[in-house]
Amino acid sequence: MGNQLVIKCGGSTLEQLPASFYEDLTALQQGETNVVIVHGGGPAISNTLKQMGIEPHFIDGLRVTDAPTLKVAKMVLIGDTNKRVVTSIQQAGGRAAGISGIDGQTIRVTQGPEHLGFVGEIQRVEPALIEALSGAGMVPVIAPLGVDETGQVYNINADTAAGAVAGALGVGQLVMVTDVPGVMQEIDGVKQVLPQLDRTQIEALIADGVIYGGMIPKVRAALDALGQQVEEVLIINGYEPGILRKVAAGEAVGTKIVAEGKVEHA
Repeated sequence: MGNQLVIKCGGSTLEQLPASFYEDLTALQQGETNVVIVHGGGPAISNTLKQMGIEPHFIDGLRVTDAPTLKVAKMVLIGDTNKRVVTSIQQAGGRAAGISGIDGQTIRVTQGPEHLGFVGEIQRVEPALIEALSGAGMVPVIAPLGVDETGQVYNINADTAAGAVAGALGVGQLVMVTDVPGVMQEIDGVKQVLPQLDRTQIEALIADGVIYGGMIPKVRAALDALGQQVEEVLIINGYEPGILRKVAAGEAVGTKIVAEGKVEHA
C-alpha cells in the first residue's frame, strides 16, 4: 500500500471548493495514495435548524446538541453534506463511499460534558471499514457522528474526529483544507506564510493580533487534532490548483502545526 492522506474539510470550505480540488484528489487516489476525508457541516446544520424554526444554541462556542438538533445533524451530515462530497469526487472521475462513525461502529464514543447534550467524546476509532473501502479503491468520506455501547448516536467535533481517524490509520499528518494558504504574517512589508508553529507561538500570535478573525478557530482546531498519534496538522488552501499533489509529494506548503517544542528552526 502506498501513502495515506487524511483530509479534514470544514463545512463552510466544502461549499466553495473548486472542481480542481476533487480532480487532484482523484488523481492521487488512482495513483499510490489512499485518501480519506473527514468533513464537518456546522453552518449547514445551523441553517437547517433555523429553517425549521429551531434556534441553534452554543455555550462557549460549542454547539449544544439536544434531541431535535441531533436529528437535524444526522440528516444534514449523512444525508446532504456527505453525499455532496461523494458526488463531487465521482464527478471528477473517482470512486467514493460515504459513511459516518456510526457505520461499522467506526467511531466509538461516550457522552461528553452533560450541558452540551448529545456530544460524544471519542474512545476509539475502529479502522476496519475505512481500510476495506480504501482497499477497494474508494475514497472513504466520513461524517463526524459516533455511537456508544448502547447504540446511542452522538454528534462529535469534526476536527477531533479527523485527528482520531488519522491516528487510528497510523497517519502522522492531518491535512486541514481551508480557504487561505496558511497562517500569514507581515515580514518586512511582505505577507508571508509561517511554515511551522506550536501552541506557545500560536497563543503569542493571537495575543499580538497577527492571528485574528476566522484564522483563530482554524489554528485552535489544528491544536485540538494534535495528539492521538497525529504529530502534525497542515493548514493548506484547498482553492490552490495542485495543492494536494504538492502535499503528497512532501513539498513545503501551508503552515504546519506541531507539538510543543517540535518546531524545526531553519
